[in-house]
Amino acid sequence: MTEEISSHDNRRQVLYWRLLARLFDDEEQATLESASVAVVEDIGLPPALLDPQVSVDSIVQRHPDLAAEFDGLMTPESTSDDDERDRAAEVRRAALVSKVLLNVFNSGSGTVTAGQLSRWQSDAGWLERALGCKPGELRGGRSGGSGGAHGLGQELGVIEADLVKRMHLREVLADPALAAQLTPSMSLIEQLLRDKSNLSGVALANAKSLIRRYVDEVAEVLRTQVEKATVGAVDRSVPPKRVYRNLDLDRTIWKNLTNWSPAEERLYVDRLFYRHTARKTTPQRLIVVVDQSGSMVDSMVNCTILASIFAGLPKVDVHLIAYDTQAIDLTPWVHDPFDVLLRTNLGGGNDGPVAMAMARPKIAEPQNTVMVWISDFYEFDRSQPLFEGIEAVHRSGVKFIPVGSVTSSGRQEVNPWFRERFKALGTPVISGHIRKLVQELKTFLG
Repeated sequence: MTEEISSHDNRRQVLYWRLLARLFDDEEQATLESASVAVVEDIGLPPALLDPQVSVDSIVQRHPDLAAEFDGLMTPESTSDDDERDRAAEVRRAALVSKVLLNVFNSGSGTVTAGQLSRWQSDAGWLERALGCKPGELRGGRSGGSGGAHGLGQELGVIEADLVKRMHLREVLADPALAAQLTPSMSLIEQLLRDKSNLSGVALANAKSLIRRYVDEVAEVLRTQVEKATVGAVDRSVPPKRVYRNLDLDRTIWKNLTNWSPAEERLYVDRLFYRHTARKTTPQRLIVVVDQSGSMVDSMVNCTILASIFAGLPKVDVHLIAYDTQAIDLTPWVHDPFDVLLRTNLGGGNDGPVAMAMARPKIAEPQNTVMVWISDFYEFDRSQPLFEGIEAVHRSGVKFIPVGSVTSSGRQEVNPWFRERFKALGTPVISGHIRKLVQELKTFLG
C-alpha cells in the first residue's frame, strides 16, 4: 500500500514539475515530457492533453466524457484524513489542472491572430469552470467572489489585454471572417474604443458590432441585479384607487361574511376593499459623472451601461457627464450606452472642477438628488478645488457617492488624499463589485 501511495505521489509531482517548467521556459525538458506522457497514457487520458497548442475545446470534442471532469475541477472536497485521500484521482486531476493552467498562463509572445485570441478566451472559460464559475464570470467581474477570485480575474484580464495589444486588430476587423472569431471582452472593447477614430468602412462596422454585443451582454447582467434589488415600499398614505382592477376580492368576501344569508345562499356586500398600488412618486434625479481618462475605462463602461438601466426606470431622471480635461454632457444619449461609448474619447488627463461646473446646475432639489462620481481622483493641482465643490454639493443635501472602481480586471487605485477626506465627510468610496453601487442607488432611488 505504501509503495502504491508513493507511486501516485510521484506521478502527480512529475505532472506539476512539468507544468512549472513549461510555464517558465517554452523549451521542452525531454525527461519531464516523456515521463508525463507515460503518466497520462497510463491513467487513460489522451496524450494531446499535454500539448499546449491543442485547446481544451478540441480535447473535449474528441473525448466528450471529459467535459464534466473540468467542472469544479479546482474546487474539490477536502478530507482531513490522509488515509481517505484518493491518490489515483489526484493524479488524474493534476493532469487536467495542468492542461488548463498551461493553456491559459503560457500565452506565448509575438503577433497574435484572431483565432489564437478566441482559443485563449475559450481556455480561460474552462479555467473559470474549473474554479466553479461560469465562463467569463471572473474576467467580467460578475462573480462578486473572494479577494483571491477577484485577484485571479485581474490577472486573466492583464493576459487578455496583452493578447489584444499583440494582435493586428485593424487588419482583423477589416476581414469579416476573422472579425467573426472575436469574442467581446473588456480588453477588446477598450482597444476598440481607443482606436475607433482610425477605423472606417467594414472595420468600423465590425468594431461597432462587437461593442454593441458586449454592451448588450453586460446590460443583461446588470439589469438582473437592478431588478433583484429592493424597490421601495408601498406608500400607505395614498388612498387606493377605487377601480375594478384594484379590487381585493378575498378581503372583501372575508370582511362581509357576517352578511351571509344561508336561506338565500347569498352574500350581501355593503363595503368594498381595494389594494394599495400607489407608490411614492417624488421624481428622483441621478447625476452620473464619469472620468474617461485612460485609467478608468472598465468603470466607465460599466457605469455608463448602469446609468442607461436606471434611466429606464419610472420617476428617475438621469443625467450623464463624461470628462477628461474637458467635460461633455451625454444626457441626450443616456438611454443608449452604445451611443454614449462611441461619443467618448478615452485617454488624456482629467479636470474634475470642469465636470463639477457642468454638474452643479443640474441639481434642482438637493434632497431628491444623488450624484455618482466615478474616478480614481488623481487630480494633481486641482484636488482641493474639486473636493471643495464636492463638499458643497454634499452639504446642500445631495446624496454624493464617490466610486473608485466597479471593475472586472483592471487594477484600480484611489487617490489616498481623497479617500481619507471622503471618509471624514461620511461618504466613503465604493470600490469593488458593481453590485455595491447597484444596492446604494436602489436604496436611495427606490
